[in-house]
Amino acid sequence: MQIKNFLLLGMLCANVFFSKAQTEQANLSGRLTSSAGEPIPAASIKLQNSRYGAISDDNGYYKISNVKPANYILQISVIGFKSQKKEIKLVAGENGSVNFTLTESTELMETVTVLGRTKVQEVNRQAFNVTAVDATKLYNTTLDISGALDRVAGVRVRESGGVGSNFNVSLNGFSGRHIRYFIDGIPMDNFGSSFQINNIPINVAERVEVYKGVVPMWLGSDALGGAVNIVTGNRHRNYVDASYSYGSFNTHRTVLNTAATTKSGLTVQISAFQNYSDNNYKTNLRTLLQNNMEADKRAASVKRFHDVYHNETLIANVGVVGKSWADNLLLGMTLGQNYKEMQTAARPEAVYGQLHRRGNIVMPSLKYKKTDLLPGLDLTINANYNLGYETTIDTARADYDWDGIRDPKVSMGERDGGGHIEYKNNNGLATAMVSYRLSEHQAVAVNNVFSTFDRKQDNLLFPDLNAKNVPKRMDKNVLGFGYSYDVNNKWSLNLFGKYILLKSVVNNSNNKNTDHKLGYGTALAYYFNPDLQIRGSYELTNRMPEANEIFGNLENEEGNPLLKPEKSDNLNLGLIYGFKVNEVNRFSITANAIYRHSKDFIWSRIVGGTGPRRDYTTSDNRDGVRTTGFDTEIRYSYKNWLSAGATVTYQKLVNLQKHDFNPNTGAYYPEESLVYLDQMPNIPYLFGNADVSASFRNVFAKGNNLTVGYNLLYVNRFWLDWPSFGNPTEEDKLSTPIQLTHDLNFVYSMKNGRYNISLEARNIADKAVFDNFALQKPGRGFYLNFRYFINKS
Repeated sequence: MQIKNFLLLGMLCANVFFSKAQTEQANLSGRLTSSAGEPIPAASIKLQNSRYGAISDDNGYYKISNVKPANYILQISVIGFKSQKKEIKLVAGENGSVNFTLTESTELMETVTVLGRTKVQEVNRQAFNVTAVDATKLYNTTLDISGALDRVAGVRVRESGGVGSNFNVSLNGFSGRHIRYFIDGIPMDNFGSSFQINNIPINVAERVEVYKGVVPMWLGSDALGGAVNIVTGNRHRNYVDASYSYGSFNTHRTVLNTAATTKSGLTVQISAFQNYSDNNYKTNLRTLLQNNMEADKRAASVKRFHDVYHNETLIANVGVVGKSWADNLLLGMTLGQNYKEMQTAARPEAVYGQLHRRGNIVMPSLKYKKTDLLPGLDLTINANYNLGYETTIDTARADYDWDGIRDPKVSMGERDGGGHIEYKNNNGLATAMVSYRLSEHQAVAVNNVFSTFDRKQDNLLFPDLNAKNVPKRMDKNVLGFGYSYDVNNKWSLNLFGKYILLKSVVNNSNNKNTDHKLGYGTALAYYFNPDLQIRGSYELTNRMPEANEIFGNLENEEGNPLLKPEKSDNLNLGLIYGFKVNEVNRFSITANAIYRHSKDFIWSRIVGGTGPRRDYTTSDNRDGVRTTGFDTEIRYSYKNWLSAGATVTYQKLVNLQKHDFNPNTGAYYPEESLVYLDQMPNIPYLFGNADVSASFRNVFAKGNNLTVGYNLLYVNRFWLDWPSFGNPTEEDKLSTPIQLTHDLNFVYSMKNGRYNISLEARNIADKAVFDNFALQKPGRGFYLNFRYFINKS
């Protein structure tokens, strides 16, 4: 029934929109280059006496969509070049193309200064505590989305191994499901394991936006501590962007992004990618098993022998763009599959040799967006439904150790009892947002996000047990409303509220649970001048427990149906300042202070026991957790060829639960908890990175460029358990050691970016690095990447 409802919704929307068709509008695109043939970014392109305009991207391209057909004067302005004007005529239904070659100018503009900003720069100037990553600058690397996030101040991406391993994003102290993920503003809650940020290549995105603490209303989420929005963009109408890389541990990555658009606006868009790795890197057992007396008797290091991962994904959209009744109307399908061998669980003491997981994603979708559907009224509608499944297979009658030798046994399964259970986490999503501009400076908006989760599982090994596997269902609705007042380059104000309704049902019986919460917040920015901004934001936010937290994930996470919703007061205060020295030396400083006070804080902990089942996780509530800290980023650039920067993050999460819970009596112990006011365990509290890159133009030939870069990552030592546990001396406590890694990269680009070759060397010192519960990540690795890009827009 859910599927039918979504399909009916899509058909109804399509019929309404097509019936409203009006006179077609026009589009304009082109490219700006210097007299030397180099692209000109951040230029202002404007149709005089109209509201239409754009900013050129890093490759000099610009696009203005949905323009009313008429005669215009097109004006190009950018600092350092002479302005140009040109009379043009835009015809309904046609895509105009105008390229410019600008002449350098050393004269200062006496009457007006035009400050062009890229989309990334505009996002970073919001009143929210947000950092946007320009993904286009990373297209010639082998990074995925999570790798790009790991370079953002306040963000730490923690993985349990190599390619395809479980990951956990820590954002200003919040982590895991406290953070929500979006793609083009659409929640990714229902995308499954085949489509996650640590297997999505960076080439899929145009930019990645990271909201810390306070999440804007338009994202429509019950995130507690932040959000990550992957913006794919649609800058190119007819293009091919393809890349392939090969590297250490037999790692292969392939990416293809392409689109074809006719003059009438009919478009086909395809994104496809695959990842494969043996993940057979060496691990240091004496470090991994630091609490195991047998560790000293083992070899210093061994290779992982059961950790192959691969995934393949295809995203296809077909529809129309650039119409008077639709900026875009797209019907899409996402298909994907993944295979993951599991070497260990939450800790390395338990070793597996045949346990593995499979899954897929089959997700039809509808996307519609129109700016000025009516004067001042914007409308966005999205819907999708995931028909995929996941299955964990544990049928081997064997035990393994780190030597990889099979030890046969009578009972089935490497974990307790074994299993082969296929489960369908079928879930759907429908979003709608309406915004209306009250005046030049004021706007209001309403956003609604409905999601449904419906799990059905099939025990293929013991079908007689299916009667006990009752279906589990959750429905959640997030209604947001907001008001904004913005005076460009002076100040901006956002006020918003969110109402969350959650219903959970087991087996469609009367065993129902309903909960609702109301949150609200504000964000304010003030500009002392165009280059100096202060901003502050506050939100009272709520987060409902997720399905996997309540029901478990049938793999290595135990459900907890008694979890309570979380609530947090989040406060941010930030400053952004940019300045120049001698017109060639540019500096920018971003600094943010954070405060969080969370009640019923949901955190993940290791569940004790014996045997291979001893190290699964479960979620619990803490009465309270207080977070204080700061993050800062400093960047420097010299002319257009040298760039350097550094970030530092400090965050302290303090346990405010004064008494421990006694599960035997159902009451709290009267004594004060030993860990009261302790630092929360297994969470990094001090980390940062630094980078420097140099670009050299016209190397060996005109239009060929060479970029050399270096990146450093530092993570301070942090405790794996409560600091108050164990021997008072630090040497006897379980901890993750200090980590310091160095990466190098070389990119040679030919024919103005059409052909690109890059070489990356990661962790060149081959240091042992860890993230979660002392699970080691890959050591030194080398990766070669080839990329081809052509744009016919």
